[in-house]
Amino acid sequence: MSTNAVNLGRQFGEGIPETWSLSLNKKLDKSGVAMKIVNKVYENDTKDYGDTVNIGEIGDVTISDYSEDLENGGITYQRVDATNQQLKLDQSKSFGVFLSDISKQQCNGKDLRDKFEERARTAIDLVKDTFILSSFADIPAANKKTDVVLTKNNAYAVLVWLAKTLKNNNAIQTADNRVFKSDQAGGEAMPYVVINPDVEAILMQSPDFIHATQAGDRVLREGSIGTIAGLDVLVSTNLPTVDGKVNIMAGINDAIAYVGNISKVEVLRDDKYFGDNIRGLYVYGKKVVLPNALAGMTVDVSAADTL
Repeated sequence: MSTNAVNLGRQFGEGIPETWSLSLNKKLDKSGVAMKIVNKVYENDTKDYGDTVNIGEIGDVTISDYSEDLENGGITYQRVDATNQQLKLDQSKSFGVFLSDISKQQCNGKDLRDKFEERARTAIDLVKDTFILSSFADIPAANKKTDVVLTKNNAYAVLVWLAKTLKNNNAIQTADNRVFKSDQAGGEAMPYVVINPDVEAILMQSPDFIHATQAGDRVLREGSIGTIAGLDVLVSTNLPTVDGKVNIMAGINDAIAYVGNISKVEVLRDDKYFGDNIRGLYVYGKKVVLPNALAGMTVDVSAADTL
């Protein structure tokens, strides 16, 4: 609880934790589909709006022939340079709610806090999922197809093309306990594909679809509905259908680096009504560090409405 709030006689002082921001961050860490498709290893390096993470990457190593010829043999050494990319916390959103003293009398402080955190989490999920999934725009043209009419007969072929494109770019997903369930039996780690409910409706009619409950000991992400063509299938309502078309994005977690934090949560006594104003600041940013580790397709999903 907040000792300061209790000492000041604040509204349900024992229900105002000093760690609200940490508590909200914990709830956000595994929520939303998009958090399961990004690299989050840089979150501990940043906190506030305007922070920047410098991401270094070592260049390729050249392999050469070796011989013990006295004149032309031996090892050739190369200078391997590094490149630098910057991930900036250049996005921010705020939220604020008013909690009256009457509300305090009708429910205990912990229930009120839990309900507030849940609603704040839901609102932020929409923000970060939409933001991360906008990375579709950063997919190289060679890794995209457009204007494909999706049907139950070609849905499998569509995902095969996405999986093939990733493999041709050596985009291989590695098992990571921060992403995959750690309590499942071992299995091959798979890249993901994010679809919306319209695509799911068509995909579920495909005889090639393998539902997660039939996948045995495969390692599946939380939120995955199953596997097809070697891809974990994740469904998000934050991929909007525009004019009957929607973007499908596939990739591996190393492709997109993301940082998001509830940097501040403050509780202020209202100056007009008997109650408290609770406000928070969410700062976030992303960087597509491996564009070739993403593949995408824009599909017409009008078949989803055909009975």
